[in-house]
Amino acid sequence: MRLARTIPPAALAVVAAPAVLAAVLACASNHPTGPPPPDSVRAAALLDTLEERTFHYFWDLTNPTNGLTPDRAPSPSFSSIAAVGFALTAYPVGVERGYITRAQAAARTLTTLRFFWAAPQDSGVSGATGYHGFFYHFLDMSTGQRFQNVELSTIDTSLLLAGMLFCQSYYDAADSTESLIRALADSIYFRVDWNWAQARPPAVSMGWHPEGGFIPTDWIGYNEGMILYILALGSPTHAVDSTAWAAWVGGYQWGTFRGQDYVQFGPLFGHEYSHVWIDFRGLQDAYMRGRGIDYFENSRRATYAHRAYAAANPMEWSGYSNQIWGLTACDGPANTQLDLNGRTRQFHTYWARGASAIGVDDDGTLAPTAAGGAVPFAPEIAIPALVVMRETYRDHLFGTYGFLDAFNPTFTSTAVPVERGTVDPMLGWFDADYLGIDQGPIVAMIENYKTGLIWRTMQRNPYIVRGLRRAGFAGGWLDPAR
Repeated sequence: MRLARTIPPAALAVVAAPAVLAAVLACASNHPTGPPPPDSVRAAALLDTLEERTFHYFWDLTNPTNGLTPDRAPSPSFSSIAAVGFALTAYPVGVERGYITRAQAAARTLTTLRFFWAAPQDSGVSGATGYHGFFYHFLDMSTGQRFQNVELSTIDTSLLLAGMLFCQSYYDAADSTESLIRALADSIYFRVDWNWAQARPPAVSMGWHPEGGFIPTDWIGYNEGMILYILALGSPTHAVDSTAWAAWVGGYQWGTFRGQDYVQFGPLFGHEYSHVWIDFRGLQDAYMRGRGIDYFENSRRATYAHRAYAAANPMEWSGYSNQIWGLTACDGPANTQLDLNGRTRQFHTYWARGASAIGVDDDGTLAPTAAGGAVPFAPEIAIPALVVMRETYRDHLFGTYGFLDAFNPTFTSTAVPVERGTVDPMLGWFDADYLGIDQGPIVAMIENYKTGLIWRTMQRNPYIVRGLRRAGFAGGWLDPAR
């Protein structure tokens, strides 16, 4: 997981953003103490600006010689392989939006795939980029080798692979560059030994270290790992048995939180990541058939629950409302306790913030990516949240590459050092960095909301289709009658 670092289904169509945005926003929140809901022109303008600026995080900051994308910026940083997966996903968005040419995107993509295809795979503690087809969570931005003693990450490898397979299906021309992209994506995906990573079959381990072997926890229970199992089930070379999906689902916790019934997971990124690449509307596995919904609706309910939690604000944090909300893993101000207004508050730096029936981890820090990644699920509340954040906090929160990673309106003390960012004694703490794994869902999900680009493209990928079918999914776009 990242810390190792009641709408009927028929209503869940992709929204044609320009045509119906005004109607969508008519449902927006009307919190009496906040600004009015944004109009459709303001909302559409923000989405366009946000998408373009966020895209440029990946285009401008990725190392052009090896395709490695920084984990964060502007702070000096190693590369995150998950951020690379999001970068590969962002490049075709840039093509379709006219930010860059198809040739530019294809060339950068080819550079990236060539690097990962040729990078050393070895069991040594240093000098390698991966092992058994998997890759280390963080890599040196220049050499591309393992950063310090990080783990060989099965989930981050999966997010990287998802980006590669999207590119494989998007770049479908017959020229040498796009043909090679498709071939390299095959080669990299085919050599991932999912069976080796099943330290305790049928589940897949969260990771491995050369110093001590497999991490003693597996991917079981709902979170961002859904994409991992679909890729592992779809592999033509090292596929896991279909019982692996049953093991994964066996850990689900169905519950009710803030008036919504859904599979519980606290941070919103767990309800968003897999959905970047797979359109789950109308698709059901055995578990969701039993519940009468799909995973898209599940994420929609989680989004509404988070908004309701912020509106209720049981911990009385500053700034929370039904217009400003969103808990997920993100940066935070400091690992410290402060006495504020007669109450002791515990704050954290990077932490998996979240709220669900399972538990609440909340220190008053909000992340725009939580709403940004939820735009397709609940545009009528997610888009207004983004607009209100932008218009309330302006340049404190919005900059060159869109939204900075996080902010905390409660943390107003200027007497305590913060890990990064700045503190305004009236408005609170604001991050100084953008994070690749939080930027990625924003640009991708805005595009999925507008055009369904990534979802439509991935429906052509045979490995995704095979993985979904082996997991027992049916209906929706998988229905052969469509």
